[in-house]
Amino acid sequence: MSRTVVAGFDGSAESRAAAEWAAREARLLGAELRLVSVWEPVPLAYSAYAENRQYETDQVALEAAAGLRLRHPGLTVDVARLSGRPSELLAAAVDDAGLLVLGSRGLSGFGGFLVGSVGQAVVARTRRPVVLVRAGEQAADEHAHDPSGIPSAAAPYRPVVLGLDTESPDAELLAFAFEAAARRDTALRVLHSWPLPPYFAYGLPEDPELDARLAVDDAAALSEVLGPWRRRFPSVEVREESRPGKPAAHLAEASNDASLVVVGRRVRSSPIGGRIGPVTHAVLHHAAAPVAVVPHD
Repeated sequence: MSRTVVAGFDGSAESRAAAEWAAREARLLGAELRLVSVWEPVPLAYSAYAENRQYETDQVALEAAAGLRLRHPGLTVDVARLSGRPSELLAAAVDDAGLLVLGSRGLSGFGGFLVGSVGQAVVARTRRPVVLVRAGEQAADEHAHDPSGIPSAAAPYRPVVLGLDTESPDAELLAFAFEAAARRDTALRVLHSWPLPPYFAYGLPEDPELDARLAVDDAAALSEVLGPWRRRFPSVEVREESRPGKPAAHLAEASNDASLVVVGRRVRSSPIGGRIGPVTHAVLHHAAAPVAVVPHD
């Protein structure tokens, strides 16, 4: 992975949370951090107001970078300002970097993200991993409770959760998840969901023998996929979980005790542009932890 982490920054609470998360991740990676602000061109009549707002945002970004350097000694942080369409420029800004981090507003009342149009467009467009971080995310949220029961950044990391398709497992996705767990010295919890038997849809009696056979077969397929990766990352504790039902629901539930949720996005050519996919889209909106979306062929 490139030695630069890029964070989209506009001074909002969600972009500040993203910048803080990106700084922590850059330190784990031994990478540099770049805060990128994007301004869309405005009509001439509004140019004076826009210039003033741009200056204010530039100052806020510079102050944020200075704060990050103080809180993360030794971290190199620079600031870049671009002009154009945010979704296009943020996606392009990470072409020469290893990771893009974006903020997302939290949904009030329950865990989850409110992923705006820019964030969705960037996730669908870029060929680099993108992490979505919810406003209000704190370093302690990624860690287990300390002995007194209080969340603490000094406690061990919570597990990294990976949603995996055993029919077409991708090496980039698996490598990203294993490396993230190894950097955090924590477990990797791998979830795969298999469809409920057809009798559920038709209201037919349950078939316990069929259920058991499907569960055994699916667990075996998951173990077969993960075998080489266990050997490649012997220090990472791997927890395999094979469950019937909807994968997005299982991943959202698992996110409540995760430091990071990792999902894939298959890159497909389409006349209407890139797409995120229904499972990843649902996870982005309902996860309670930062979500990394890894594009793959």
